[in-house]
Amino acid sequence: MKKLFLSLSVIFMGFNFYAQEYFPKNDGVKTSNSNYTVFTNAIIHTSPETEIKNGTLIIQKGKIKQVGTALSIPKNSIVIDLQGKHVYASFIDPFTSFGIKKPKRQGGSFRSNPQYDASREGYYWNDHIRPETNSLDDFTYDKKKADEFIKAGFGTLNTHMPDGIMRGTGLLVALNNDGTKGDRLLSDASSQLLSFSKSNKSKQMYPTSLMGSMALLRQVYLDAKWYTTNNTDYKDLSIEALNKNKNLPQIFEAGSRINGFRADKVGDEFNIQYIIVGGGDEYARINKVKATNAKYIIPLDFPEAYDVSDPYMANLVSLGDMRHWNQAPTNPSILAKNGVQFSLTTHKLKKIADLNARIEKAIKHGLDKKTALEALTTVPAQILGKSDVLGTIKKGAYANFLITSQELFSKDNIIYENWVQGHKNIINDMNTTDINGKYELTLAGKTYDLSISGKPAKPKAEIKLGETKLGSKISYTNDWVSLTFTDADTTKTQFTRLVTAINKNPKFWSGKAILPNGSETTFTAKQKPKEGTKDAKKKSKDKKEVPKVLPVTYPNIAYGNRSLPKSENILFKNATVWTNESDGILKDTDVLIKNGKIAGIGKNLNAGNANVVDATGKHITSGIIDEHSHIAAAAINEAGHNSTAEVTIEDVVSPDDINMYRNLAGGVTSIQILHGSANPIGGRSAILKLKWGESAENLIYDNSPKFIKFALGENVKQSNWGDAERIRFPQTRMGVEQLYIDYFTRAKRYEQQKNSGKPYRKDIEMETLVEILNGKRFISCHSYVQSEINMLMKVAEKFNFRINTFTHILEGYKVADKMAAHGVAGSTFSDWWAYKYEVNDAIPYNATIMHNEGVLVAINSDDGEMSRRLNQEAAKSVKYGGISEEEAWKFVTLNPAKMLHIDDRVGSIKIGKDADLVLWTDHPLSIYAKAEKTIIEGAVYFDLEKDKTNRKAIAEERNQLSTMLLKAKNSGLKTQPPKKKEKQHFHCDTVEHIH
Repeated sequence: MKKLFLSLSVIFMGFNFYAQEYFPKNDGVKTSNSNYTVFTNAIIHTSPETEIKNGTLIIQKGKIKQVGTALSIPKNSIVIDLQGKHVYASFIDPFTSFGIKKPKRQGGSFRSNPQYDASREGYYWNDHIRPETNSLDDFTYDKKKADEFIKAGFGTLNTHMPDGIMRGTGLLVALNNDGTKGDRLLSDASSQLLSFSKSNKSKQMYPTSLMGSMALLRQVYLDAKWYTTNNTDYKDLSIEALNKNKNLPQIFEAGSRINGFRADKVGDEFNIQYIIVGGGDEYARINKVKATNAKYIIPLDFPEAYDVSDPYMANLVSLGDMRHWNQAPTNPSILAKNGVQFSLTTHKLKKIADLNARIEKAIKHGLDKKTALEALTTVPAQILGKSDVLGTIKKGAYANFLITSQELFSKDNIIYENWVQGHKNIINDMNTTDINGKYELTLAGKTYDLSISGKPAKPKAEIKLGETKLGSKISYTNDWVSLTFTDADTTKTQFTRLVTAINKNPKFWSGKAILPNGSETTFTAKQKPKEGTKDAKKKSKDKKEVPKVLPVTYPNIAYGNRSLPKSENILFKNATVWTNESDGILKDTDVLIKNGKIAGIGKNLNAGNANVVDATGKHITSGIIDEHSHIAAAAINEAGHNSTAEVTIEDVVSPDDINMYRNLAGGVTSIQILHGSANPIGGRSAILKLKWGESAENLIYDNSPKFIKFALGENVKQSNWGDAERIRFPQTRMGVEQLYIDYFTRAKRYEQQKNSGKPYRKDIEMETLVEILNGKRFISCHSYVQSEINMLMKVAEKFNFRINTFTHILEGYKVADKMAAHGVAGSTFSDWWAYKYEVNDAIPYNATIMHNEGVLVAINSDDGEMSRRLNQEAAKSVKYGGISEEEAWKFVTLNPAKMLHIDDRVGSIKIGKDADLVLWTDHPLSIYAKAEKTIIEGAVYFDLEKDKTNRKAIAEERNQLSTMLLKAKNSGLKTQPPKKKEKQHFHCDTVEHIH
């Protein structure tokens, strides 16, 4: 009777109750549908928090007219009895590129055919800033892709052009396959999209780095403010679009936890709260994620298990990657438990259909079902400012809803229909009888165990005879079941086929069977009582296997800390103490640390409540300081322009770099991360304390002295960049000199304009150069040959400032007297030479000669490997030139501290200075010496004995995770081959391109 009623209802829809139209439309047929569709007897989940039992839902013209109980049904209604089925709001994905193709990258690479100027007129000077982009211009409704989203439960998508740093406005699209463009398009300016990645539509070089992208964003925001408050003599369509879009939701594709922090940092500087598209690894620094106060859009691309069945290949997988596989499914639950509001997205999923399985996995790992529903409905609606019409089932909202067999995210739940703007999409026929369950199958005197699972349209069958599993195939169409399975009694593959019709009560069915020999017989299938029901013979508890998740460390890789080290009060007894002060080297001396400071130096000191360490036969020194490092950074060179004073390494500090721990093991406590040498005027540096486990900003020195990298020689004039690089000025050494003169001349004019009291356009690059002119920022300059060393000192003297440090300075011995007169320091290698042409005259006596001429000298690394052996590098100066051991030790401690203007805090053992110390097992200049303890501000960040314990624990954890990975593979889960990720060691000339 029900089927007949529905069929008649479809015919009835053809009749129309309408009012006379005042304005004629050229739309073909004039009749419009004003009927109501009414859903009764449903469990209606009006929001994730509320539900109406035995509820009624009335829709008309794509909108919800009423929802509640005991509602009056309009006369012209189609009534659908849902008989206790569930109704939910359809899902919303706030971050897709649905219907929009990302442009292909321009032919050739940035390096093979560099472009330095913008390719567009009337727009911003940088092609990768494209806020004027209207995604509607490139949008084509993709019905095939829409069907995939609809089947997964989505009714609305926010889509955009995934190209550029500022990407323009997004579109909010309803997945109404029966609608028109006007019906589907809910907004053509739903949001403004941003990222750190460049546009494929342009080959403009700048920016080439992450820090360049961040600097560019800052300058764009400054220019946008200037543009609106001052009369300009030019029209910039990009800036006008940016200002127009500033009140839209600002969605930033970060793609990783730490890039999310970087994006939030830029946003905070300009009072913009970005909505951050995360990377699925937010769990590893959840307190900092929470501190952003941002809403997040979280992908569910949990990594596949690594195939570690080959022990050799298993060694290619890092502990960090193994952990991420284990911990990533907890990301949504950890965000929720910490009060971080988030939406889920299909972004990064290989298939939209994988969504449900990923949500199930997240729920198994602690995600609350209500929170999961919020993340797919109400939260994305809030993010997009559409809570009035999307995400809930209420009067006036779009008629976007799901009809399901059970509660969402239940194991056996089936999505029957997905209605979008009042248009029905059938996912699974809800009139099809559910046959899922376990059966006792009787056939030809044998009893089989039959289990049926899956969706009605694609059921799965498993048949066992005793403990033997038989191959099987099942189909279920129009209430007819066809089941084929192999015969266990024969060696050949023969099949038994069962065919039957299913009635509305599938607990018992029977039908015809065709045996392998071709004869026919009958069978019966009786459904077994479901576990947990009253009919079950034994009540079984629902024993859900709770996935074992290993704890997070800081950082969340090998040798990370379960908790961050804390400052201790420590008394070292009877050590040989290298003070680097006038007291020199003290024998059998005590050193007392209190509250992170050096509190006492002498004999027979009172311990008080301090931990006492017997240092007899051992040496204590101040921590090693590497004046020229490139570890712990996500980028080193911004190579897009010949001057990039606007960028800063502080933006790209990477707190998870294992090289920090390795440096601590070598006694290094402080480093300066310098920009590279791709351009004459490089970027600003970052001075860090290697507080292993801390966040990026907590590594940077408080009130950090301001430094910038300059460079001379082959790198900046691009003679070693390849034949294609013959465009950017300068191409000669004399051109480098003119560039400096030009930029400092411009900086002086900029400062005059700034101080005039008249409006001026703030320029981050010029602001930095003005700091140099005023002695507020110090230059560390990459240098080799004497002619250029002389040149830059003369340029500095012309503009009344001095160079702080020449680094590399391998021909420093030739001009040491002039360097001393200028007051510039020299930070050099101990014995590197002949690795390129301009190093041919380098000698190992360089450091000693400069020192003897009165130049402040340091030995640096410029290398992630050498940096953990700087004590041995310093020792080479004793061999080459006969310098004293004490002075040689200052080359890697006190002298670099003086160069970096931090010698009031570190570099020597003096009461009141920071307790940045190293306890050595032997003479610190000896190749046999090991750092037994490396201490920063009284906290032990490296301990030799703890390191041995860590190595054992790491091996045990790897074995534990390998067992889990093997279990995952053996259970049939997809796996990925092990891949060794080589950590690139950055050097001065390392150039990476962001895309």
